Amino acid sequence: MRLAMAQISSGDDPSANLHLVESAVADAAGRGAELVVFPEATMCRFGVPLGPHAQPVDGPWASAVSDIARAAGVAVVVGMFTPADDGRVRNTVLVAGADGKRSSYDKIHLYDAFGFAESATVEAGTAPVVARIGDVAVGIATCYDIRFPSLFTTLADAGAQLIVVPASWGAGEGKVHQWQVLATARALDATTYVAAVGQASPPDPEVAAAAAPTGVGHSQLTDPFGTVVAAYDGTPQVGVHDIDLGTVRRAQETLAVLANQRDITPPI
Repeated sequence: MRLAMAQISSGDDPSANLHLVESAVADAAGRGAELVVFPEATMCRFGVPLGPHAQPVDGPWASAVSDIARAAGVAVVVGMFTPADDGRVRNTVLVAGADGKRSSYDKIHLYDAFGFAESATVEAGTAPVVARIGDVAVGIATCYDIRFPSLFTTLADAGAQLIVVPASWGAGEGKVHQWQVLATARALDATTYVAAVGQASPPDPEVAAAAAPTGVGHSQLTDPFGTVVAAYDGTPQVGVHDIDLGTVRRAQETLAVLANQRDITPPI
């Protein structure tokens, strides 16, 4: 598979952010990408009220993303917000296929950490998702999910060969290092490729300095043996990378952590 990682910096205008998606997809498709992965919160950045921007996955914003994917002949994974039943929103990853079909994943683990309370405005999802993109099974996780190994092994046990992690990582001392280590560790845990795609560092210093997680860049593609295939800096960029799915089979035969894992009874 030829994979593109679109490290963008989205703003608070969903229409303008849609233009960023269209431009990056055209760039990636022109270089032969079959799948383009965007960050969490591509629809609208964190740090502003999200409710007014939330739309269902069959709404106009998601429909426009599907039109872009279909026109370019590629699959697109992009972070957006959908309405929740209780007045909050869901932190949703939309998967728009080149054939026009859509699926979605709602973020399970909410970022109630480092002084931020995502759960105040976001309702947690409950179900892991593995999407089929061509012949490839792609697991979906979102940002803070990367701190929870069991989600990644669950996705791998369900057949995922690649796990994509759209993110809008919070800035702070040691946070980039944690992101890089976690992306590598999750690839080893699951013995899959992990494409962790973050929001670029915001160009506006006030946005970058806000308490909300608005991105630090440093997207990373890691193979199932823990080798870092690609590592970005903090700036906006679109990279295209070939991944060898035979490496997944070799890793799962050689490391065999999925086959060797055991149910552990908690101590009394």
